[in-house]
Amino acid sequence: MRINLQQSMKMSQQMKLAPRMIQSMEILQLPVMALQERVDQELAENVTLEMEDRDKTVSESEEKAEREKARDENERSESEKGPMEVDNDDGNADDFERLVDMAESWPDDNYTSGSKPSSNRVSEAGDRAFDAMANAPARSQSLHDSLVEQFGYFDATPEVSSFGLYLIQNLDEDGRLQSGLPDLMSAYGRAITYEDAERALHLIQKLDPPGVGARNVQECLLLQLSNDLEYRDELEVLISRHLEDLAANRLPAIQRKTGYDLETITAAAEELSHLNPHPGREFHSSPAQAVTPDLAVDRDEEGKYTVRLLDEYTPNLRISKYYIKQLRNSPDAATKEYIKKKIEGAQWLIESIEQRNQTVKKVTEAIVEHQKDFLEKGPEHIHPLKMEEIADKVGVHVTTVSRAVSDKWVQTPRGLFPLRQFFGGGTTTEDGEDVSWNQIRLKLKAIIEGEDKKKPLSDDALVEALKEDGYQLARRTVTKYRKKMGIPSSRQRREYV
Repeated sequence: MRINLQQSMKMSQQMKLAPRMIQSMEILQLPVMALQERVDQELAENVTLEMEDRDKTVSESEEKAEREKARDENERSESEKGPMEVDNDDGNADDFERLVDMAESWPDDNYTSGSKPSSNRVSEAGDRAFDAMANAPARSQSLHDSLVEQFGYFDATPEVSSFGLYLIQNLDEDGRLQSGLPDLMSAYGRAITYEDAERALHLIQKLDPPGVGARNVQECLLLQLSNDLEYRDELEVLISRHLEDLAANRLPAIQRKTGYDLETITAAAEELSHLNPHPGREFHSSPAQAVTPDLAVDRDEEGKYTVRLLDEYTPNLRISKYYIKQLRNSPDAATKEYIKKKIEGAQWLIESIEQRNQTVKKVTEAIVEHQKDFLEKGPEHIHPLKMEEIADKVGVHVTTVSRAVSDKWVQTPRGLFPLRQFFGGGTTTEDGEDVSWNQIRLKLKAIIEGEDKKKPLSDDALVEALKEDGYQLARRTVTKYRKKMGIPSSRQRREYV
């Protein structure tokens, strides 16, 4: 085998994303609260970036007028030099010189005169940090901690207490033991009699929540049967011997095997539905996450819908005048280069946030225009919508639309919704009308709710019922949506009494 070294030329097309473009895509994808965290991080890391101090007594119109006035004062010098751009090839020398000139011409009351953060900046940052800590949920007590605390009240021998604590540590998140008592005794590593082991297990099974310490579902449910239940004896029989038949709604089979009448079986099954086969999971329930909308849709007196950004959580940013002057006056080349890179990063961030806000608003406006019927008449009137349609309307790539709606929520007159909910496929009715899959699911749910529970509709019958309303769907499609909606089969939906 011969190895030859040679030089060759090859032409190929490659797409390389500039750091600025990558940052813009990342900023676009962030929801408002994540954007706030990103801004706080940048403020901590970039000394040339600072928040704009706002006078709370100044109205929004007056504040906007002040900004326009400051901008007009610099348009004369700006117009001759063209737009400011970040160019890594020439070091941005002209742009940074213009930043210095702009800093000198802008009013002093719009900027801090030194590197020390303003009192408003410190106060606002502290307020946001305090709000975050105040809204953070306290660490809830775990199942194991609760059981250990309760177990300590029992007057048991040291052997029983020690093994009981060992058993508690071997409970899964449902509060059940995954192994039999002999296996746990072997893995315990210390000598203990079977009587003491059983005694420890029985003590655990007396703890709250009821049903902990069980070795299977049947035992878990049996432990929850209290003496005051009306159908306690019947439930004990049903749980011990006929749990699978109950789950499959095979009530006539249970009637033949037990001799109970259907009314008794139905009433006992109703009592059973109030028991919890997973008692330990209540300690693992995560708190509902608060949703902060990025946008709001308002309806004016003429019935027109307008979209506005909810940007009160993200502060207005600017480049520090102090560091712009330091860029010119500092004699140290390394310091100048450091400040130059920081100013460049600050400018990129400010422009990326502005571009994000404009893109998200334009995309939302296009969505609102397409889904007016949803806003006026309700969820059952949502239309099929693809991201490609919005991309063509706004004039951006479809991936930009996907990032713009990612994790974004909008407050509408009909409630709070994720932007992605307005997208979805659909089908065409026999009349040629486009309907969304969500509309079909609502129709399917309405048909099932209105059926005769003694003779529930099979999936084939559901297909025919939908066809009568103009929805031509395959049986497998109906079955898929029924299962996704958590609706049981016709046999499981049947009521025998």
